[in-house]
Formats: sequence, C-alpha cells, structure tokens
Amino acid sequence: MAEQGTTPGGKRGYAGTWPPRAAAPAGGFLPARVGIWKPLFETLRQWARAEAGAGRLLPWVPVAFGTGIAFYFAAEHEPVLSVAATVAILLCLLALLLRRRSVFPVIALLAAVAAGFATATWKTARVAHTVLARPMFSVALTGFVETRDIREKTDRFVLRVVSMESPRDMTKLDRVRLSVRKGTAPDVGSFVELKARLMPPLGPQRPGSYDFGRDLYFQGIGASGFVMGAVKTREPPATGGFGLRYAAFMQGLRDAIDARIRTTLDGDQRAIATALLTGRRDAISTPVNDAMFISGLGHVLSISGYHMAVVAGVVFFAVRALLALFPALTAAHPIKKWAAAAALVAAAFYLLLSGAEVATQRSFFMTAVVLLAVIVDRRAITFRTLAVAALIVLAIAPEALVHPSFQMSFAATLGLVALVQIGLPNLLASPDHSATARVALWGGRELTMLMLASLVAGLATTPYAAFHFHRVTPYGLLANLAAMPVVSAVVMPAGLLGLVAMPFGFDGLFWAIMGLGIDWMILVTQWVAALPGAVGRMAAFGIGPLIAASAGIILLGLLRTPLRWSGAVLLLVASVWALRVPQPDVLVSGDGRNVAVRGGDGRLHLMHSAKDAFLVKEWLAADADARTATDASLGEGVSCDAGGCVTQAPGGAFVALATRPEALADDCERAALIVTARPAPQGCAASVIDAERLRRHGALVLRRIRDGYAVDAVKPGGIDRPWSPAVPGDGESETTLRAPAAAPRPAVDATPAETDLQGDD
Repeated sequence: MAEQGTTPGGKRGYAGTWPPRAAAPAGGFLPARVGIWKPLFETLRQWARAEAGAGRLLPWVPVAFGTGIAFYFAAEHEPVLSVAATVAILLCLLALLLRRRSVFPVIALLAAVAAGFATATWKTARVAHTVLARPMFSVALTGFVETRDIREKTDRFVLRVVSMESPRDMTKLDRVRLSVRKGTAPDVGSFVELKARLMPPLGPQRPGSYDFGRDLYFQGIGASGFVMGAVKTREPPATGGFGLRYAAFMQGLRDAIDARIRTTLDGDQRAIATALLTGRRDAISTPVNDAMFISGLGHVLSISGYHMAVVAGVVFFAVRALLALFPALTAAHPIKKWAAAAALVAAAFYLLLSGAEVATQRSFFMTAVVLLAVIVDRRAITFRTLAVAALIVLAIAPEALVHPSFQMSFAATLGLVALVQIGLPNLLASPDHSATARVALWGGRELTMLMLASLVAGLATTPYAAFHFHRVTPYGLLANLAAMPVVSAVVMPAGLLGLVAMPFGFDGLFWAIMGLGIDWMILVTQWVAALPGAVGRMAAFGIGPLIAASAGIILLGLLRTPLRWSGAVLLLVASVWALRVPQPDVLVSGDGRNVAVRGGDGRLHLMHSAKDAFLVKEWLAADADARTATDASLGEGVSCDAGGCVTQAPGGAFVALATRPEALADDCERAALIVTARPAPQGCAASVIDAERLRRHGALVLRRIRDGYAVDAVKPGGIDRPWSPAVPGDGESETTLRAPAAAPRPAVDATPAETDLQGDD
C-alpha cells in the first residue's frame, strides 16, 4: 500500500499519485483564472510597497514640483498669486502634521505640486513688465548696455531703457534687445543714445512650436529690433548700480580671454574655444554649427553639466594630486575635502565667466551638490543628489522647465545616475584578480562605460531633440565615442591651463594645444555629418507624445522593481503616437504674408508676399523636409501676380493668398480657401482667414476634414498670459473652418437698351 506524503502543492496525498481530488466548483475554468490573477495582484502589490518604502519619496518631490510648474504654464490665464500661495502653504502644513501617517506620501506630493504652481506664479509676478504689442518705428532710446553678443553676421545687445520716446505711442519698456552691424555694438556698462525700430517679441511660428517671446519675458525683455543710425555714447545721468559694474567687469574679462585666444587661433577654432570658456557661441560658422548638431555633438557648444563636471573634475584631481605629494598633509588632513572645496570655487568662477545662463546655473547647482556631498562624507552620485539639484533649479528659475536645455540635461543626468546606481555595480564586479586580467578588464570596462554612458544619455535626450529641433542623431554614439575623449582629456584641460597661465603670459602654448583638439572635434563632426542617413528628421508631433515619453523616462529611471518596465511601455506608446500624428495641410503665418499648402506630392508649397527665411526654415523642419528656404521647388505649382498667389491642394480645391483688395472678388468665386492680411469681404463664397482672425489668434495650422478645415491656433480663444496678452475683443476661436453658404445674387434689371434692340432688328 502506498505511503501517504506531502505533494508539491502542499496537500496530503499518496506518494507517486496525484493529490486527492477536490470538488470542482461551478464555473468551469474560472477558478484557474482566479488562481492566475491573485498571485499577479499580490506581486504587483509587493512591488508597489517596495517602491513606496522608506527613502523612496524624495526623488519624486521634484517630479511633483515640476508637474505643478507645468500646470501653471498650461493655464489659460494668469492665476491669482494669493490663492495659489495659500493653497500651497496649507498643503505643506497638512503634510507636516500628517508626516507620521500612511497618507503622508500622497499629501507631500500634492503639496509639492501646489508649491511648484505657486512658485511659477510668484516668479512671473516678480518679473512682470510691459511687452510691446505692435511695431514701433523710429523710437528714441537712451539707456545702459547690460549684455553684448558677438555673432557671425550681426552683433546684439540688451539695453536697460532709461528714456523712451515715440511720436505715436506712449508705451514704456524696461529692456529691449537690439541688433547692430557687426563690430558696432557698444561696450557693456556704457550709457548710449540711439534710434531703433522695435518689434513685439517673436512668438511661436506655428501652433505647438517654441515660444521665444516667453523666454524674453522671463529675461525682462519687452521687445526686440534693430538700431537705425549711429549709437552715441553719452554721460550717464546716474550710476548703473553694482550689477552693471559687475556685468561690465565680466564682459571685459571675456573680451580679454577672447583677444588672447585670437592671437593663436582663428576661425572656427577660436570661436569654439571662446564658446567653451566664455559661453559665446554665436561666432561659429553655420556649416560647422550645423554639422555639430547633425552629428550629435551640439551639446559641446552649450556650457552645461558636462563642461562643469570637467572643470570641477580637473581641478579636484589636480589639487588632490598636488597635496598628495606632501605626506604630512596626507596623513593629518582631509585633502579630499580640500580638493572638493577648490573644485567648488573653480566651478563658481566658471559659472560667472560663462555668463551664468539658466542652463549653466543648473549645471553648477548639480556639481555643487555633488562636491558638497564629498565634503560632508556622503555618497555623491545618487537620486537624492539629482533631486536636490532639480529642486534648487526649479525654485530659482521655474521657467527652465519648458526650456529644451533643462529637459535634455536632466533626462540625460537621470539616465546616467540610474546607470551608475543600477547597471554599473554589476558591470564593475571582477572575479579575476590576476594582473593581466585586471589590465584587460580595466580597458574593457572603461570602453563599455563610455559607450553605455553615451548611449543612455543619447536615448534619454532623443524625445526632446525630436520635439524641439525635429531631428534625431543616428550616429550620435559614434561621434561622441570618437570626439569626447579628446575634448575631455585635451581640449578642456588645455583651456583651463590657458586661463591659469594667461596672467603670466605663457598661455599661447595651451591655446595651440586646445586648437589641435578642436581640429579633431571638427574633423569628427564633419565626417559623421556626411555619413549616409546622418540627418535624422522628425516631423512635429505635439505635446502629448512628449509628456508620455517624459513619464516613461522618469519611471525607467526612478523605479527599482520590475515596475520600471512600464516606462518602456510608455516610451513605445509615445513613439507610435508621435509617428501617427497627422501633418497639417495648410500653414498660415501670424502676419498672413506666408502660406504653405501641402500639394499632391505630399510636400509643402509656399505662397508669400514677404520673404521670411526663418519662418520657412521652421516650417520645413517641423515637416521633416530637407529642403532649404531658398529651394526653387517650394514655388512649384504656385501661380502669382501683383494681386496675390494661387495654388491647388489635393482634391482640386484652390487656396489663394490675396494681397490686394481687387483680387478678393475673383478669389471668392474660384478659391475654396482665402488668406489675406486685409478685412474679409462680405458675402464671400470661400472660407476666409482675414486680418482680424490673424490679429486675435496668430499663426494657424489647418487640417482637411470632410466639409472644411480643422483649425489649430497659436493663441486659442481665452488665452491671456503676461508674455502673450489677449487682444481686445478676443473671444472663443473657431476650431473648424467651413465655407459659408453662397449668398443669393442681387436681382439685376434685365431690360435691354434700345440701341441694342435696334441692332438686333
């Protein structure tokens, strides 16, 4: 007789036999399904508990804080600061009172969202100033020059306005940005008198594109334009203050560095060397600049976390190695902390020298947190370090959240920190301790780390590069592997040594070494940019896929359990979503002078009454079109005369751009859609986009629907923000554009003239 035993299922049965049968409940295979789902739910619950464990909340606080800032920028009109601040304070107090309760994480994250919303509202109220609403001609200005940019074709400076006079407008602005002929920009700190033509800040060139006017608003600039005539230097009526004296000193220091570099280097060598050390990157020639971004090395030109890390790292290891030469210091003093303090001072000087732009500030704060962690004996590269740096940056400059440099920098940093925290510990494990194996493994590990870092950073920034710049870099990994070791080991150290040696007159050698490294970088970037398929273009896809991709990157980076792979699912969804977004059929500029119509060949064809190369370049980039603004094929199928232009859309319908009133009558009879910068004619049988609609809603994008066009505007009805104020009389915008019903023709007297009758007889 078989002996009774325990089966693998945990039930008593007979050895070598199935467990005793239990009565099968009704429902067929339903119990089996329940048996499958219950362990799955339990596993998911365990993973969720692990993610919500002790110490896991802080990395999510800046995510919630940034979400609050995003809500602020998505608002239709300016929030009430007192209400936003009160809600944030109450939620923070509630989180403090409930800090020992199970609901604390939820309340804390809600408080962070409210705090981000209130911070952005406060920052906008603090920098509030007038924004120019319409062009002004021949405006007399006096003021102090605050900043100056030396560019390839023209120079540019920011004027802090002291007096502003115009014969037809009483608008008063705080700051304006003006362009001048190359070589005529006044010195920073000087008091000047001039006449200028001013334009409102440049807004989005199409719905969903980047808002340059918002950037200028948070810089305190209310208009841009160009100088008319000479710039005259005058004695200031009062001192410009400490801030202006500091700006003049730093500008003089940058000019001195550029002059010293100019004695050894020229052309793009000098321009790139100056960009790496002082932040001036506008003098780089267009072919090299384009090749840098096509190859994926464009990040080298913008002083960011990489440059700050190299500066701090070189100083840290140099000071530590120098101090280690003295055994007495090594044994009795914390030279590692001294080296970290020296690196922090060097990073702060580099921040000031480079102009302290928002991107550079963010990089400095991140580097400073790491160095302070070394000084206080804490782990330097952690998610908490990244979280603290992100909170500092967003608290100081909440507008940075919507800037591409912030998005790309923190996405790359999040990916690299996740790589260090999760991936590299396994990679760096070495079971073999023989000398030969160590050398071989060291080289393999270093190469693998460099490749992984470049790959992770490149993948993390891809959604943002595709959204903002409509390009991806297929060979970015190759370019970074070939160029970045030389930049890190030769170019940047030589530049730092040049700065140190400059007061003593021995800097020429270091500029020459720096130039050799820059030559290699240019060679690599031009070679990679010339490879087949190097230009990866991506059509515009809207904010929805970008939000999904951002959520996916955050989940992949911050989660520790297998729940992190939900981020990969979100990234896949975002990719499919982005590729399936329909492209516009008609694009209309904000002034109504440029219209692009998608023809039967699937490409855009341009009608214009005024050339705007920047606008056309933006439209083509957003359409993933490789043509340039001067390409002759843009005018194919377009017929123009003195009264306007006409082109045919797929399906046979005509689209007209009318520039003269006499052309409207004929266009109303023959065209399906008319764009004009003039008032709409009465009783027109075509759909009309006229001056009033463009004045209220700005640039438009139209997509064909069954009985007309779906309309998307830069400024939908009801939008009223300080950097984009609503136009008086603005109401709800129409989301569709349909042809009006044909008006009945007026009765005409049919009686023939007597002379005509006599002729017929």
